[in-house]
Amino acid sequence: MAENKNPNRLINASSPYLLQHAYNPVDWYPWGEEALQKAKAEDKPIVVSIGYAACHWCHVMEHQSFENEKVAEVMNEHFVCIKVDREERPDVDAVYMDALHAMGVQGGWPLNVFLNPDAKPFYGGTYFPPKQWVNLLLNIADAYKKSRKELDQSAEQFAQHLNRSELDKYGLQKSNFHVREDDFRLMGYNLSVKFDREKGGIGQAPKFPMPTDYLFLLRYYSHTSDQSMLNQVNLTLREMAYGGIYDQIGGGFARYSVDADWLVPHFEKMLYDNGQLVSLYAEAYQLTKEPLYKSVVYETIAFVERELMSEENGFYSSLDADSEGEEGKFYTFTKEELQKILGDEEPLFSKYYHATAAGNFEHGRNILHRRVSEEKFARENQLEPDVLQEMTQDWKAAIMRVRAARVRPGLDDKILCSWNALMLKGLADAYYTFGEKHFLELALRNAGFIRQRLKQEERLYHNYKAGKATIDGFLEDYALLIRAFTRLYEVTFDAQWLQEAKALTDYTLTHFFDEQEGMFFFTDNSSQQLIARKKEITDNVIPSSNSVMATNLHFLGLYFDEARYQQLSDDMLSKVKDLVIKEPSFLSNWASLYFHKLTSTAEVAIVGEKAAKIRSDFSSYYLPNMLLAGTAGTSSLPLLQDRTAIAGKTTIYVCFNRACQLPVHTTAEALSQLRGQRHQQEPKFPAL
Repeated sequence: MAENKNPNRLINASSPYLLQHAYNPVDWYPWGEEALQKAKAEDKPIVVSIGYAACHWCHVMEHQSFENEKVAEVMNEHFVCIKVDREERPDVDAVYMDALHAMGVQGGWPLNVFLNPDAKPFYGGTYFPPKQWVNLLLNIADAYKKSRKELDQSAEQFAQHLNRSELDKYGLQKSNFHVREDDFRLMGYNLSVKFDREKGGIGQAPKFPMPTDYLFLLRYYSHTSDQSMLNQVNLTLREMAYGGIYDQIGGGFARYSVDADWLVPHFEKMLYDNGQLVSLYAEAYQLTKEPLYKSVVYETIAFVERELMSEENGFYSSLDADSEGEEGKFYTFTKEELQKILGDEEPLFSKYYHATAAGNFEHGRNILHRRVSEEKFARENQLEPDVLQEMTQDWKAAIMRVRAARVRPGLDDKILCSWNALMLKGLADAYYTFGEKHFLELALRNAGFIRQRLKQEERLYHNYKAGKATIDGFLEDYALLIRAFTRLYEVTFDAQWLQEAKALTDYTLTHFFDEQEGMFFFTDNSSQQLIARKKEITDNVIPSSNSVMATNLHFLGLYFDEARYQQLSDDMLSKVKDLVIKEPSFLSNWASLYFHKLTSTAEVAIVGEKAAKIRSDFSSYYLPNMLLAGTAGTSSLPLLQDRTAIAGKTTIYVCFNRACQLPVHTTAEALSQLRGQRHQQEPKFPAL
């Protein structure tokens, strides 16, 4: 390893991933005008290396190549070298990952791509061993001198490809907005053919928790009463909660499981997974009342508060998989270690969490996991359930004390607006479901932080660290924060959050919306422009920013009686509908929006001093196609205007598609109206 005492330009970065490279002998630049201008001034090709803090092979390539003086000499002599944290600059990552796919390379990280001085790509790949990397650098440097014209032509062709519309790429030039029951059921069927019906999840190893898939399935079940769909959700959520992908001791989920059984995780823990999984397990609890789901929500929030919350009430991005150079070392134990920690209770602990002398992971270590419910284990071992519960709490406390003394996994302490918004919504959802005031306190503290540190008037910033926010917000920041603020309004009836959501929406319509194609760009039109301005259409682990915006427009259109919002939402869905039917696993958040269009979303307005109490009564029921508005007094919100508490009693107004039921005073009467209307409704939309 090279000991380079003089830092490169990354020393001033906010990203911990970039800071890890600050003492490399490579003359790294962060992405920006300085590096791009240098390439033009010196007429040099650019090498852009993209990764992120929790990426194992990114670290391997750094140790093997970027810390090596001789490799660095080649890079510095022939190239302008740029390092990018994909989590800080998802716009740059999206452009050059698309270029890599166009080159016929599967893609992944580290992503290494070669550009001409105009930032247009002509070659790329992922991980390269050091010898292969040096040979590639020398070959490209040579080709750049001898075959410059051909490289520039190739770069121009890739740049043209990058500017091709995403809708065009997927063959989605025609709108199709017949909202039909048959199409909705076909979405469910096409998703179901990919189910792993033995271990849960969708597809085979590696398995990622994909929260939007299961949120769609919960909605599908609520509409169709198809028990097989609910069974798959329950199977998946149970297997994940029992598996090694879930931290059985400290709570929280790892990013994915390398096997089909959810047993062996890639141990990094990401904020975006945990925020969304809190929402998913809270929503699933509403429907099923499964105690396991409640404990997962409480433990996961406890983990996030303990290990990812900053003193300023922002949430950090992730924990690394490794500590002391070993993956999972912080979380795993040998049988001998467990005996020392737990003494006489170790045999029962090891039976409960399946720890053995041989271990199930590297170096004889055990990934703790469960296979049966607490009730069944108590019964099989002649224990009272409450005695077992007390024992497991004591075991967890003992293990946590030992973990506290271990070398911790690395913390990526940058704070991202979009990921914080996912956690904020998770906290609001958990508060709505369980009524736990602490969850609301955490949510309000985080919302205050976002407003203070990541927002300036209507504009958002993407990142924050050490008192500075430096990168303009992307569509994902706006879309996910609008959604979180809307949900925060629903669980507090504090209208400021809804007004903020609307102001942010209007900003996106001015600065991100493409009038020609009727979709949103990923980048702000007032931000630095890349060689292509991309749109995010397909849902991944995080739902696509366009599907979230289309959903936001649907709900805010109802809240504010904004016909334009609703029309835009319909138009956006109409453009992708054919692909949603065909590939729902890649567009499951769009599929959930289709559910909201299939029958009218219920608008429930609660007016009177008991508005908050009635809202909490509603939370006992699973009502996924409903929005809530409320006030103890009067409100200027369109849904609440001219509505009063009749005869001095808190009054509930239930409306569908601008038609209202008779005002009522009890939750039971309102539920009867909601359920009665649901059975009467036919899909309401004509062809557009």
